[in-house]
Amino acid sequence: MLVAVLPAAARHKSDAWARNQFSTAERMREALSGRPAGERTRRDYERAINAYRRVYLGAPTSTKADPSVVASAELMVEMGRRFNDDDALRSAIKEYGFLRREYPGSRYRFEALFTIGEIYKDDLTDSRQAQQAFEEFLRRYPRHHLADQARSELEDMAQLARKQADRKKVRASRQAEEKSDATAADANLGPPAAAKPTRVTGIRHWSTPDYTRVAIDLEDDVQFESQRIEHPNRIFFDLFDTKLASTLVGKSFDVDDGFLKKIRVSQYAASRSRVVFEVDDVLDYNAFLLSNPTRLIIDIRGKQAAKAKPFGPMPGDATDADTGTKQPTQDTSAQIATVHTEAGPKKVIVEADNEDEDAPNLEAPEIKPVTKRSPEPLTPVPPARRAGKSKLPPRPAIDVREAQPTASGDRSLIRALGLKIGKIVIDPGHGGHDTGTIGPNGLQEKDLVLEVARRLGKLLETRLGAEVVYTRSDDTFIPLETRTAIANQQQADLFVSVHANSSHDPDARGVETYYLNFTSSREALDVAARENAASDKSVHELQDLVKKIALKEKIEESREFATDVQHALHTGLSARNPGLRDRGVKKAPFVVLIGANMPSILAEISFVSNPADERRLETGEYRQRIAESLYRGISKYASGLSGVKVASKIDKSEGQ
Repeated sequence: MLVAVLPAAARHKSDAWARNQFSTAERMREALSGRPAGERTRRDYERAINAYRRVYLGAPTSTKADPSVVASAELMVEMGRRFNDDDALRSAIKEYGFLRREYPGSRYRFEALFTIGEIYKDDLTDSRQAQQAFEEFLRRYPRHHLADQARSELEDMAQLARKQADRKKVRASRQAEEKSDATAADANLGPPAAAKPTRVTGIRHWSTPDYTRVAIDLEDDVQFESQRIEHPNRIFFDLFDTKLASTLVGKSFDVDDGFLKKIRVSQYAASRSRVVFEVDDVLDYNAFLLSNPTRLIIDIRGKQAAKAKPFGPMPGDATDADTGTKQPTQDTSAQIATVHTEAGPKKVIVEADNEDEDAPNLEAPEIKPVTKRSPEPLTPVPPARRAGKSKLPPRPAIDVREAQPTASGDRSLIRALGLKIGKIVIDPGHGGHDTGTIGPNGLQEKDLVLEVARRLGKLLETRLGAEVVYTRSDDTFIPLETRTAIANQQQADLFVSVHANSSHDPDARGVETYYLNFTSSREALDVAARENAASDKSVHELQDLVKKIALKEKIEESREFATDVQHALHTGLSARNPGLRDRGVKKAPFVVLIGANMPSILAEISFVSNPADERRLETGEYRQRIAESLYRGISKYASGLSGVKVASKIDKSEGQ
């Protein structure tokens, strides 16, 4: 068989067990979906499918039983298409049949029957079985919202059958007359059938205090256009040459987060899908396609975001209880996410340290990129809790004082309002299939910056008393747009992206620190081009990107932040490394910094391409020195604000 059937438990498990196992399966699916398609193995799919099967075989009456059947069927379809495996596709049909037979009251039963017809029609090209499935759907559910689509599918098959019959007749006639060959006869019938439309497979959304982000999952790149309409306020996106997955046709998703009220989805025309956003008081929106896996990202920003706090909470802010506003979960061992997939909306509990001991292990990452059908991708769990370590030490009292002017002698809004540092997001660059720079002896940038980030995080937690969140804590690829979104949703006060540099000149050395802004420097643009290589933004988005850069009031603070970090980084490393060049503070349009709502920088900690520096970077001693230097720069910047966690009380010897 395609996937080994797990033996049913002699005694059914509890609903709590099922929820926990379902959460484990969801994380495994997230890990699988986060990888490029070319790196997903058949074994990976089978392990994830078995994780879902464990749920409905172990707890067949639980609330997670029928969603698990649907999820396992979806993975079988994906595996069948990935490996061109008809057996996997037929197994998916059997799985959907199992759902309809064993769970006749499931709300997924309608889409299951419709999807069976789609698999027969689009993947197995079995028109007879497809026709039977669609006709059964219309007979059983004539008033269902998918009924019109079923009629359309039947009409498409009828038209195709007529064309094929006409071709056969013409071919037979021409062959009999010996006047032309079959190819010319076919040409007279018009152009060949159009390519299959791209399938829209899922809709996901999440909210931050300043904007709402929506991800539309796609099987391939598409052309799209959008329009904004008033009275009532709504924004719609038309996706050309696309076809909605059966479970998305006619669906609507309630959001109600202050910016976005509802998402409605429809098959607007035979090869055009429409996604409508019912919005509230929206200031602006922008969209861009990302690939590997393909998704359309849409950011909707409310007018209140124009008055957004530069970073962190402002004095006198209302609490969640006062406003009813949904805030990111903090200081708990679990995160709850809403995910809309082909199987419908799911409340996913992403827990730590509670996986079933017998559950298959796919080495799922805990920090999620924005990928297909993922649990909430923007709820990273601090590694100390994730790994089962003790909680962070109690935070020292805040050292309150008047904020100092910046180096230019000005007081920014951040300093005038007395805002303080509490949470810092550290972003180790690259990860997964994106290795970053590879040194002459094989040192990979992604591994180097991850270890430096971990060392830096420990210093910030223990010495500065700050709460630290990592965009990734293992070898996982995180899309660029997700990294700043993590920082925004976590309401971070600082964002630090750690990278290592590269040059065609093997003698190039030094450290440099960037902040987000325009530049005419060719060298800075070259570095930005290299670090932005993983981005898939298209040219038409330039105007939106320019707005995001130009309208941010945080540029001055980011420059100040970069200056402190650069000075500390060069001073700390050059003391025992003569000749290390201070390449200075620079500005460049890094995609990873665009959209961050807090002071943000990108530090290039050394040149991996330099053979001598590569040897140093391979040692733990040098990596620790880099982390110490970065820490001192962050601490220096924080000490210039009005409230810092023990920055002025750090043991002098410890900071050296």
